[in-house]
Amino acid sequence: MELEAILAISMFVAAIGALLAGYPVALTLGGVALIFALVGIALGVFPDSFLKAFPSRIEGGSIMQSQTLIAVPLFVLMGVILERSRVAEDLLTIASRLLAGVRGGLGYAVVLVGTLLAASTGIVGATVITMTLIALPTMLRQGYDVRLATGTIAASGTLGQIIPPSIVLILLADAISNAASQASLRTGAGSAVVSVGDLFAGALIPGLILVAFYLAWIALTALTRPAACPPAVLEEGTAPLTAREVAIGLGAPLVLIFAVLGSILGGIAPPTEAAAIGAGGALLLAGLRLAPDANSRLSPVILAGLVSLLLILVLRNTLDLRVGDIAHSGAAMAGMGLTVLACLAFTASLVAGALVLRKAAQLTPALKSTAHITSMVFLILIGASLFSLVFRGFDGDDLVAGVLHAVPGGKWGALAMTLLVMFVLGFFLDFIEIVFVVVPLVAPPLIMLGCDPVWLAILMAVNLQTSFLTPPFGFALFYLRGAAPPEVSTLQIWRGAIPFIGLQLLLMALVAAVPALATWLPAIAAS
Repeated sequence: MELEAILAISMFVAAIGALLAGYPVALTLGGVALIFALVGIALGVFPDSFLKAFPSRIEGGSIMQSQTLIAVPLFVLMGVILERSRVAEDLLTIASRLLAGVRGGLGYAVVLVGTLLAASTGIVGATVITMTLIALPTMLRQGYDVRLATGTIAASGTLGQIIPPSIVLILLADAISNAASQASLRTGAGSAVVSVGDLFAGALIPGLILVAFYLAWIALTALTRPAACPPAVLEEGTAPLTAREVAIGLGAPLVLIFAVLGSILGGIAPPTEAAAIGAGGALLLAGLRLAPDANSRLSPVILAGLVSLLLILVLRNTLDLRVGDIAHSGAAMAGMGLTVLACLAFTASLVAGALVLRKAAQLTPALKSTAHITSMVFLILIGASLFSLVFRGFDGDDLVAGVLHAVPGGKWGALAMTLLVMFVLGFFLDFIEIVFVVVPLVAPPLIMLGCDPVWLAILMAVNLQTSFLTPPFGFALFYLRGAAPPEVSTLQIWRGAIPFIGLQLLLMALVAAVPALATWLPAIAAS
């Protein structure tokens, strides 16, 4: 074996070992890369021009200039605000009360609320912990089987990996798009661009199918083991739901989700602008939700902002509001004036929402949490970029491509081996590390072997979701164990997750056998 190949393999093994030892991810990736680069330069097998080009690669390349990655902090802010405004608590309370008296109704409510939280936050750890703290005590008090309760919560929490708008899909879109471009350059084919919208569209049908699988399993359990999921019983003195509670607690998050996804899938706005819509909408919803608790009188201002937003959308789609050397009718001129006033009202509502959050002592923690998560993501991305650059300098990408091409079974054999490796790594590494380190290495050769980029990305996302739910190292199980009551044993949590792991594997096999489940909707959206 050549010296370059030995160094490339040693570099990868050293990085994995350091990560498993608990060293910081970004510093580990960058530090290991620099050490091996210096060793390679000393041995004369690594060109130092690679390191000299690294600053310009960061500043002017696919990181700082990436329009896709701008959406990350906005979606993170959207999720953090909704998490801190107790929207999840309201969703679960309303859904469980609407399904009161239905056998398994509380389980259905957990799955549906997990779906909505996945579509509004996309943060797995926060969703699992929130659902555990809110739903698990209620389910146990209502007489639910511990295994069914914990399995339902853990599985519903991992939906944030696959239900758009997911942070995983945003980062995966950037990695897969770069991989598709590399594969196109190597094969001489036309340029292949994979957008965030493509992955959102591709993940929508598989995600909804998985939700249907979860609901079907609870329904089957209700039929075969009625004692495991009894009907929910409302406590005495519980007031009936009001129209305002349903509209704000359930309807408003649904409208926000449809606005964000609809604007992306419908081609109205690119992901970054849609993420801005989501962050602004989350601020308004949080303001409405927390205004009574904070003794604030700004609710009418926020409601006026929502009405003004609807007015802007109506005027934008019915009148020509372009400014320029265009002859406008009187109606168009009036529409422009109304649009300006509506924009001012909407801006005032955003300020009002921020003031309510500040009064409720949630604004500063939300901004700090967003800055922390965003900084972590981008620092890991910079470290991973240096790692992949040095790995490529040792011709490691050619080594990986050669291994995958040599696997028996062609495309399917290479795909199976890749998914197995990612599945095992998912026990120990977070999805960000896997997306930034592993995907750039394995995706280009797989695409060259004939894998559709969108289909490949969706399979990887479902695979990681399954890994995060699988005992004994699944991250979702760790989150649930940390927030669950002491009387719930670890073995019960593991046994509860097994049926849902089977459902996720069934979905993965279904997507692998029928690629149109992942590729049909993106093709429709593109046309």
